[in-house]
Amino acid sequence: MTEPDLLLCQAGDGVATLTLNRPAARNALSVALMTALEAALAVIEADPAIHVVVLAGAGPAFCAGHDLREIRADPRAATQAALFAQCSRLMLSIQALRQPVIARVHGVATAAGCQLVATCDLAIAADTTRFATPGVNIGLFCSTPMVALTRSIARKPAMEMLLTGEMIDAAQAVALGLINRAVPESRLDAEVADLARKIASKSPLVLAIGKRAFYHQAELPVAEAYSYAAEIMTRNMQARDAAEGIDAFLAKRPPIWSGT
Repeated sequence: MTEPDLLLCQAGDGVATLTLNRPAARNALSVALMTALEAALAVIEADPAIHVVVLAGAGPAFCAGHDLREIRADPRAATQAALFAQCSRLMLSIQALRQPVIARVHGVATAAGCQLVATCDLAIAADTTRFATPGVNIGLFCSTPMVALTRSIARKPAMEMLLTGEMIDAAQAVALGLINRAVPESRLDAEVADLARKIASKSPLVLAIGKRAFYHQAELPVAEAYSYAAEIMTRNMQARDAAEGIDAFLAKRPPIWSGT
């Protein structure tokens, strides 16, 4: 990372928290910030002690999207193509990460910030949070955010968000399935920590198997999805953690995971 303070990293008890740290820019995704995120995720992927990742934002907002000043500073098509390719790569790396990723959302999550929320596996937001894909308002349709949004919520509400650019509140985001739940801001950290702890207590091997299988089967026709899922369950049953989990359940004791 060229500017380590762009991204704050904290880890403990199986949970890594990555905090976007450009509060004055509402954590806009500059090239440097995306590069820092990609690097941090690569380190986390290889760390067997990390079972869950929390993605948060410092200051008044979660993430306001791309850094428009940076985009306008170099309008060459090649530069902008590289920027959007990097953003797409970042989103794919979050989905491909073996650890589940929870978005801790507050303030606003707009454009690529809304894309981040839609990309994360789970999301908990303060009930005062607002969400939007407002590119249409400035002559730049939110085409890359659209990819994650349309895979997170139904098509018609996604199209309405994309075509109007209007904000939706946290209650609407819950109803649409963009976030899991909205809580009072005073409870946000506790709710996120509680969810992260619950997930981190499971077998890291099983979490990785399940996350990968979830996204793969969702893209398959239903008969192929069942065939694939049956194959995954068969392989999962050969894992030590499956035997340990079943034996622990039958013996009415807590399981001791080996991650194998």
